[in-house]
Amino acid sequence: MLKIGVLGAGHLGKIHIRCIQQIEEYELVGFYDQDAETAKKVENEFNLKRFDSIDALIDAVEIVDIVTPTISHFSCASKALKKRRHVFIEKPIVATPEEAQQLIALAKEASVKVQVGHVERFNPAFIAAKNSISNPMFIETHRLAQFNPRGTDVPVVLDLMVHDIDIILSVVNSKISKISASGVAVVSETPDITNARIEFENGCVANLTASRISLKNMRKSRFFQKDAYITVDFLEKKTEIVRMKSLDSEPDDPMAMVIDLGNGKGMREITFEKPEVLPTNAIKAELESFYNAVAFDKIPMVTIDDGYHVLRVAYQILESVRQSLSIEE
Repeated sequence: MLKIGVLGAGHLGKIHIRCIQQIEEYELVGFYDQDAETAKKVENEFNLKRFDSIDALIDAVEIVDIVTPTISHFSCASKALKKRRHVFIEKPIVATPEEAQQLIALAKEASVKVQVGHVERFNPAFIAAKNSISNPMFIETHRLAQFNPRGTDVPVVLDLMVHDIDIILSVVNSKISKISASGVAVVSETPDITNARIEFENGCVANLTASRISLKNMRKSRFFQKDAYITVDFLEKKTEIVRMKSLDSEPDDPMAMVIDLGNGKGMREITFEKPEVLPTNAIKAELESFYNAVAFDKIPMVTIDDGYHVLRVAYQILESVRQSLSIEE
């Protein structure tokens, strides 16, 4: 068993605590939260040891699970890395790309594992579709949420869009050539709705929309590639794959959906697939994967470098939004 402790026992921190308690390979030593009232409630609810300081918790464990507000990620993670502890850190990895670069250097020096909590990589709908996504050339994502004051301390790009940036970077094997974006602050001090266009050197284009002021929730991505269209519903945990294949003759099935391309270009049969989506707790799955990375010396599923690249793209989007707003002014 590996000894693990949780830093931060708010809404998401409590979810992490519950998941870790269900993973036999972990020994959950305890937690720390700077809010005394919250800490007392969590201590009683989970019958879990409450540490008096971050340093005391770090000293008692082998793995530190950081679920604090983003602004404190760097401070917490750097303390853990300097004591050569393995670190699981929620998204976004830290507050700025510069902090992420410093963290990468500390992790390399400590020679420990670091995994970033981009949980959608472990969403069962994405897992069911992942092997079918091959060289997509157009991607469209919508991540819409009803307003919730929690998370409004950062722009919607860092709060919500980072999930889709990570997914896109994980499936597009090409460098970014151009980023453009626009957004507007409606109810908070930072943009609440943002649209971004990411262009890649191989010709792929990704169009992302994130909003935290919508009337309904939506987390859906569509991937278009040669002879296939894949849709992933991260919220409803569903995926569908539409394929087109060439036909030399009329299909045997009279109910088959066939289109004639005309001008002697032949026929295509359209097929619909709905891969099985297994019921999975994505947060538990990512914490289990980190155990395997540490215990068996494997590369984490979402590396510290992945977290840095996502944050760097997010900041490029934020800069593009800032420029578009300054032009409008």
